[in-house]
Amino acid sequence: MITTKYIFVTGGVTSSLGKGIVSASLAKLLQARGFKVTIQKLDPYINVDPGTLNPYEHGECYVTNDGAETDLDLGHYERFLNTPTSQANNVTTGKIYQTVIEKERKGDYLGKTVQVIPHITDEIKRRIKILGQQYQYDFVITEIGGTVGDIESTPYIEAVRQLKWELGQNSLVIHLTLLPYLSSTGELKTKPTQHSVKMLLEHGVQPDIIVCRTEHKINDDIRKKIALFCNVSKEAVIEAIDARSIYEVPLLMEQEKLDEVVLKKLNVVADQKPDLSKWKEFLNTLYTSEKQVDIALVGKYVELKDSYKSIAEAFIHAGVQNKCKVNIHWIHSEKINKENVRSILSKVKAILVAPGFGNRGIEGKIIAIEYARKNNIPFLGICLGMQCAVIEFARNVLNYEDANSREMNPATTHPVIDLLESQKKIDYMGGTMRLGSYPCELKENTLAYKIYNQKIIYERHRHRYEFNNEYMDAFAEKGMVFSGMNPEKGLVEIIELKDHPFFIGVQFHPEYKSTVENPHPLFVHFVKSALEQNG
Repeated sequence: MITTKYIFVTGGVTSSLGKGIVSASLAKLLQARGFKVTIQKLDPYINVDPGTLNPYEHGECYVTNDGAETDLDLGHYERFLNTPTSQANNVTTGKIYQTVIEKERKGDYLGKTVQVIPHITDEIKRRIKILGQQYQYDFVITEIGGTVGDIESTPYIEAVRQLKWELGQNSLVIHLTLLPYLSSTGELKTKPTQHSVKMLLEHGVQPDIIVCRTEHKINDDIRKKIALFCNVSKEAVIEAIDARSIYEVPLLMEQEKLDEVVLKKLNVVADQKPDLSKWKEFLNTLYTSEKQVDIALVGKYVELKDSYKSIAEAFIHAGVQNKCKVNIHWIHSEKINKENVRSILSKVKAILVAPGFGNRGIEGKIIAIEYARKNNIPFLGICLGMQCAVIEFARNVLNYEDANSREMNPATTHPVIDLLESQKKIDYMGGTMRLGSYPCELKENTLAYKIYNQKIIYERHRHRYEFNNEYMDAFAEKGMVFSGMNPEKGLVEIIELKDHPFFIGVQFHPEYKSTVENPHPLFVHFVKSALEQNG
């Protein structure tokens, strides 16, 4: 295929219907047919990226190999397609306006009045087409955040209108909408979908396919009604019924022939049927595994589980690899103290201490780590979780009573975690952390080396603080092993303890690289160690 096909996914009626999962599912079906596919997210908020957003606001901030702080949907894209995304896969209104304003300041517009149309919409269109032009994908699926009718989304819908006109048969629009069920009458109601499509039409965009999120099966009469009122063919009304797992959605979309309808409307001939045999094996194991293991996730944002979305998904992947189901116990670190730690954690077989920022809940994390260390409970600390493991060891093994991170206590006399040298002159908060993929050299005859089974690994980072190497000898004398180091800067990336079944802290975020096809080895071995505690 020579010409890139562009597919736009919009949403109506309500937010959080699952545009990202539908986009990823369609991409998976097209990929399984042999096409080269990528997915892009357009976010209407004015933040340049979600890096400065509170997790309670927006859930997890996902990080790509090239250091982009992005929407959590990019994690779904990577987990489904098993291919990395990049800076170009996440665009925000903040990025769009920032670029346009910078061009205006440089005089690129030759004194013209800068307006939403054409200047903002031109920049949106340029960003959409970058993936097709530079990376030569067969399909670029662009998910537009928010809901049709939102003021913030209007420039994006206008850009889609223009692109549909410019690209002709090389583009189509999928509109995801809700069919609410009224239990009092026992009916699915189509009126909200009709109004949503009407609103899209007011912007000059006719959807080619309507995907209906529903709790109940859609009968033929409803399909005909939606087709009639929304100007689509009946075959283009697709049922998206609630699934037991997000990983079942590609199979449901295959049953609904979503990929077939897309290919037909874009006049693309596929040489092969989608091969989803490995995907089906994964789902079969996920649904039929009888073994279970209880693992605690100790964090400070557990009220919103999307704050740790990639970790939760990595546990699903690792559970399937170990032919078991991982039951995550979501535990707020602020609720843990020395008096109740045993009662809170006694029922779990392993403890993961999650990443985060700031002082709130830190002491609870440290107490949980002490409990794991002293009771030989498998422990995995990620980013701040690793730093808390360092602080705990310094306080309770090295007897540095006020040991801390300078982030939490700038006046500590034992700053075992300190600000990276490269961060000391930085004032701006957005996009300035140590971000993206960096090499890590593993020490032989360590647990980390056994897990990865290779000398050099690459993992993704998102942090400003790091282990203070001035304390390395003192820690080593008491049994801490520095099993992973950055070969360029000498930064500590992995710590572990010798005389413990599984005690590892990592400065990076392994969860970002775990996919259905390639579960992350750290999570796989962590879950395996937890299962061994069951025995």
